[in-house]
Amino acid sequence: MAAVVGFKDSPSKELKAGPGFSLSEADPESTPGYKGKKSNGVALLAAQDGRLDVLQEMLFAEGKFGSSKRVLLILQAMDTAGKGGIVKHVVGSMDPQGVKVAPFKAPTDEEKVHDFLWRIEKAVPAAGFVGVFDRSHYEDVLIHRVHGWANEAELERRYAAINEFEARLAEQGTAIIKVMLNISRDEQKARLLARLDDPSKHWKYSTDDLKERAFWDSYMDAYQRVFEKTSTEVAPWYVVPANRKWFARIAVQELLLEALGKLDLSWPKAEFDVAAERARVVES
Repeated sequence: MAAVVGFKDSPSKELKAGPGFSLSEADPESTPGYKGKKSNGVALLAAQDGRLDVLQEMLFAEGKFGSSKRVLLILQAMDTAGKGGIVKHVVGSMDPQGVKVAPFKAPTDEEKVHDFLWRIEKAVPAAGFVGVFDRSHYEDVLIHRVHGWANEAELERRYAAINEFEARLAEQGTAIIKVMLNISRDEQKARLLARLDDPSKHWKYSTDDLKERAFWDSYMDAYQRVFEKTSTEVAPWYVVPANRKWFARIAVQELLLEALGKLDLSWPKAEFDVAAERARVVES
């Protein structure tokens, strides 16, 4: 069995899209802060599952007793970058009763008559929960910029609205983790071909994938603008290299562990006489 190799440098430092960050210079093939190989990364993911599960249960327990703490993981990426794998292999290790996954597809007719954040507000995780947005409100400044569905003034309004929305969530006790899974154009092509070559994966393929792939450079520019406009102190962006699925998973797992660790979680103290209740159970 491969040895468990941890991160040499924290992903929250290595992957943060801070001032001066350039997406064009970020290598999707790299493994920032991690010196191990794939086998080591797979072993690390499995080894940390238990720790993640305990912290999430603590969060859930605190929420039952009045705590406002919660976690929101936002996943954005080009198609095939591995959002589903993060949900399955990282988020999936946690107790589902304390996790809420919200996949955002194209807005419905009802949603279109409201402001873009209306449907997002409804999906915000409750206290004690880990919420996951599989795509999010950022679609409304990404695809809308790429296809010219919103003018510059409207896009600026949306950036400001997003920052206000996320600042409000943070004030309410939400730890926000915003992740862009950074896959290369060549790797996306390989994954699309793999889906077509495997009948069990045909259901994952959409002819629309190629339509959006044609706008690759425009999407990269739109993401760069998102990082510049909405990577804030309370809700920074993390750009995770995603050509190596195993690395993306351990990086996101570590970001979750760090965020939960900073919440200073503990088990709620019993509001009853433990010894007396134990005696009652023995006598029952």
